[in-house]
Amino acid sequence: MSGPPSADDGLSPSELARKYELSVSGARVGLGEYIRQMWGRRHFIMAFSSAKLTAQYSQAKLGQVWQVATPLLNAAVYFFIFGMLLKSSRGMANDMYIPFLVTGVFVFTFTQASAMAGVRAISGNLGLVRALHFPRASLPISFALQQLQQLLFSMIVLVIVLLGFGHFPSFAWLLIVPTLALQFVFNTGLSLIMARLGAKTPDLAQLLPFILRTWMYASGVMFPLARTLEHAGASKWISDAMLGNPAAVYMDLMRYALIDDYTGANLPPHVWALAVGWAVLFGAGGFVYFWKAEEQYGRG
Repeated sequence: MSGPPSADDGLSPSELARKYELSVSGARVGLGEYIRQMWGRRHFIMAFSSAKLTAQYSQAKLGQVWQVATPLLNAAVYFFIFGMLLKSSRGMANDMYIPFLVTGVFVFTFTQASAMAGVRAISGNLGLVRALHFPRASLPISFALQQLQQLLFSMIVLVIVLLGFGHFPSFAWLLIVPTLALQFVFNTGLSLIMARLGAKTPDLAQLLPFILRTWMYASGVMFPLARTLEHAGASKWISDAMLGNPAAVYMDLMRYALIDDYTGANLPPHVWALAVGWAVLFGAGGFVYFWKAEEQYGRG
């Protein structure tokens, strides 16, 4: 004999959930609550980024020295190829071109490393994502923060290079702070975007280095972009697009702050407005874009 009919017979899953006050596991909370949760995890974000930075070169004999040696060696290679062999300095003397090149390499590496770390932030930490409940945006933000800390170590070498070539501190150096702050916000947003895309398409991590290398060459890391475009006879809309791209904007601002006689003629119009605009667009937009897929991370 069968038992008496249940009071739940005929109820749909959504009706059963409402009746017993059930909620979806890992459901996305509202944006305001998500931000509040992120603030509550701020100590975790700081500690996680510092731990990753310390562990990055823990197996190497030189240890943390590689934090500054790697971008410096990159700059040396670029100087040999573009400065000595290809003469891409466009008439700039070495006491101007070498600080110009090192600054560009360090600043672009900051953005490049943030994007590369972001694309693996979720897919490379699935064990942590599936084991613990926390706002997933903590991971790409902590990786962007890790790259900021690494850049600050590299800035010590950059200052030594500047002093060695006769570029001494001035009031313009104070512009380093807002420039780095805006670039960090931009990089964080970029890292969040890459994290969501990389979580869905892991193969993006293999494609991204080629995209970033193209971006590097198109941003004037190794040569004065404005002079090169003028020499090539590029049309105005191409020049405006390339000079206004975020990597070129933040590099130009940093060079303008640090290098003597790097005049405003090398900067695109409304450069500070562009820097703020890119930071707001990617910072806020990237955060919302990542949050929209919060319940999907670590599933499947």
